[in-house]
Amino acid sequence: MPLTTGVNEDSGVAPVGGTWNLSPIEWPMSPSEVSSLSHQIEDGDAGRVLALAGRLDADSTGAVWTDLARAVETAPGSIVIHAEKVDYCDGFGAGLLLDLQRRALAKGRALRIEGLQPAFQEMVGAFDPEHYKTLDIGRGAQTSAVTSIGQAATDVVKDLRGFVTFIGELALALIWAVRNPRSVRWKDAIRTAEVAGADALPVVVLVGFLIGFVMAFQSAIPMREYGADVFVASLVGLAMVRELGPIMTAVALAGRSGAAFAAELGTMKVNEEISALTTMGLSPARFLIVPRVIAAVLMTPILTIFANAAGIAGGYIVFISLGHPTVLFQEQLRLYIDMNDLMGGLIKAFVFGMIVAGVGCMRGLQTTTGASAVGRSTTSAVVSSIVIVSLTDGLFSVIYFFLDF
Repeated sequence: MPLTTGVNEDSGVAPVGGTWNLSPIEWPMSPSEVSSLSHQIEDGDAGRVLALAGRLDADSTGAVWTDLARAVETAPGSIVIHAEKVDYCDGFGAGLLLDLQRRALAKGRALRIEGLQPAFQEMVGAFDPEHYKTLDIGRGAQTSAVTSIGQAATDVVKDLRGFVTFIGELALALIWAVRNPRSVRWKDAIRTAEVAGADALPVVVLVGFLIGFVMAFQSAIPMREYGADVFVASLVGLAMVRELGPIMTAVALAGRSGAAFAAELGTMKVNEEISALTTMGLSPARFLIVPRVIAAVLMTPILTIFANAAGIAGGYIVFISLGHPTVLFQEQLRLYIDMNDLMGGLIKAFVFGMIVAGVGCMRGLQTTTGASAVGRSTTSAVVSSIVIVSLTDGLFSVIYFFLDF
């Protein structure tokens, strides 16, 4: 007794209840005349029978996939697929048959394919449905909160382990560069310094100027109520030199240069260029990372000086707009800012530059396969750099406090 018959039409599976006698299948047309795919579903004493005829290709399988999958999952017993009249099968057709086998295994039912041409059978047999038995098509894997937290903790531990390993490898590469300065690719370092340093100057100066201007403007209003607006100069100058100048420069470089390093190395990793370097006996750390780290370490303090100057200039504009003379602004800076403050900020910038370049290169080398992997590495490089720079800045604050620096 036929349950469903159609050509590329949605059909349902009749409720499975008693014993149905299997009757011969009558096709509406011969296989040579079938332009797409016809299917019938029947139940009998031996189990459920799925009969297919026509072309199992990209244009036809989608219309019947849901019906056939439901028929397999609701079968009362074993399942037989009659495929004698299948005259064409491509990867989509093989995927359909494999999915039906997988669903039958997941339900603990036996499924047998009969009459499929040897060439098509070889295509389907290239995959083991047992391997895909636990897949949940169309729905994401459901995990508990405890499992998610455990997985996140495991990922953090793995990331920290990789970070420590990378630090050791980078340290060895930098020691090698100090011992063998002629072996360093200085042309690449200079080119990277130009791209990561000189080209980033407008952005760093603009950000520094706006930070100094806004901070002076926002602090001058409440301080003026107490007659302390004269200290706006020292406030802006000290904040820019010790704190905001280095950290804003590092954040700007993380979003610009660190992301570029991750994207460059990630693309090389996807294209297997880094594997080619290793095959030729060249160390990726010495060949690719050292020039970038050297360039970032040299350029970050210089960019920080420009950011400090731009921030102080922004504070100066607000200061003179309050009616104070320029000489008072200069005296405030001279009284409250000394060489220790300037050097403390530049030391921070030196370390921040190494962090931004190192994390960007590390994320690039950790790229897996695919264009989306490069995007993930780039995003991870920026986020990781900002987080590590912030933590390092807090560590510097504690150290400077105990050293009275």
